[in-house]
Amino acid sequence: MFARIMAVVLAVILVTTVALSAVWWFTLRNQQIDARLDYLISEAEEIAYLAGDLEGESLMDTINDRDSVTRSHLNEVAANINREFGAYIAVMDQAGNVMTNARTAYSEDPEFVESLNGDEISKAMQKILGGEKIRMRSASGEAPTFTVGVPYTRNGGVAGAVFIRTKAQRIESGLNEILGKIAVLAAAVLALSGVVVFLFVRARLKPLKQLGTAAGRIAEGDFSVRVDEKTGDREVREVSSAFNTMTRKLEGVEEGRREFVANVSHELRSPITSIRGFAEGMADGVIPAEEQPRYLRLVADESKRLSGLIDDLLALSRLEREDAKPEMSVFDINEMLRRAVIRRMNDLEGKKIDVSCEFEEDPCPVRADSDRIEQVVINLLDNAIKFTPEGGSIRLESATHDGIAEITVRDSGSGVAPEDRERIFDRFFTADRAHTAGKGTGLGLSICKRIMEMHGQGIRLLETETGAAFRFTLEKA
Repeated sequence: MFARIMAVVLAVILVTTVALSAVWWFTLRNQQIDARLDYLISEAEEIAYLAGDLEGESLMDTINDRDSVTRSHLNEVAANINREFGAYIAVMDQAGNVMTNARTAYSEDPEFVESLNGDEISKAMQKILGGEKIRMRSASGEAPTFTVGVPYTRNGGVAGAVFIRTKAQRIESGLNEILGKIAVLAAAVLALSGVVVFLFVRARLKPLKQLGTAAGRIAEGDFSVRVDEKTGDREVREVSSAFNTMTRKLEGVEEGRREFVANVSHELRSPITSIRGFAEGMADGVIPAEEQPRYLRLVADESKRLSGLIDDLLALSRLEREDAKPEMSVFDINEMLRRAVIRRMNDLEGKKIDVSCEFEEDPCPVRADSDRIEQVVINLLDNAIKFTPEGGSIRLESATHDGIAEITVRDSGSGVAPEDRERIFDRFFTADRAHTAGKGTGLGLSICKRIMEMHGQGIRLLETETGAAFRFTLEKA
């Protein structure tokens, strides 16, 4: 991943650098050409000024010493242009008289002078004599050329023309050197950018690499791994925080799974061991025949306990299936509470427990899965009976608030220790000090919680001064 990102980023930098270098090159090239052509025009204007300063009627006249000095200066300017640009220079007046440096130019570059097109020069001269300045690049002949031309005046009118032509390569000379410098600079920029991008990308990808390593360890079953939440950009820090949250939850799930397996193993082993021991004792004759009925009753009780545990496990497994959905119907929750009391009347009378019902509305119709809700009511009532001492009391309540029915089961038992309140709905939580202590499987409240979650409702342990109180909610019909 790191290599791919680096390749993409460097490719973008390379394309950008090449594009900017090309733009820079063409800009410098045009600026140099314009500067040299401006210089040629200024020299042409100098020659035009000197030619216009001659006092004779034509270029061929030489009246006094002043004209000789002017002509000498003109020749000197032309010689300088020729030395620097190898240019062909022509000065022509309106009478058609022409003064050129053809002999000097020919001695230096005969091929260039021979390639000059007379018709082309004549047409350019006509434009200049018409008062027009020219500045152009021509591709005619064996090699491209640049041409500049300016008119010169005398007595307020155009008296003649100055024509300068040079090879394009003389104007464009030195550009290859500039191109080399640009290439070196571009290479340096690319190399520096590569180093900076490498360090930048590596720093940015380091947290992602840590995440990848941590994910690999999680795949191997190590849920204790954590990543640094303080490095990287804001988005990376948020991902790292979410990742750590996930690993903490996975660690909790894994601990719960191990505890679940351990608890199931323990709960299954206990009755199976008892049944096996009693059965072997009777089969081996260790238990006398007259005592066997009592031990057979114990075997039956342990079998019943084992069957109840398996039933609870199957019930919880069915409830936790993704496709498990409640079968909704409308029923009277008060009537269901009454039936639950009647079903447990023998147990209540056996412990001389006083049972009372307080219903805010009667009847109180609700919309829910009646079989599942009856399971919740029975579980809560069984817990209340189990942990209420002899002569204690149990109260069943129903009330409504904003379209929600609240059902509460209270008892006068020992209550739930503060340290156990958060784990009261955990599977197999049957600590001796907890409200669910005893011979139960510790799955009842877990089943209740799952049933209420299926209904989109909740169940909770209320704060009470004495005893324990559980409340769950239902949608009022």
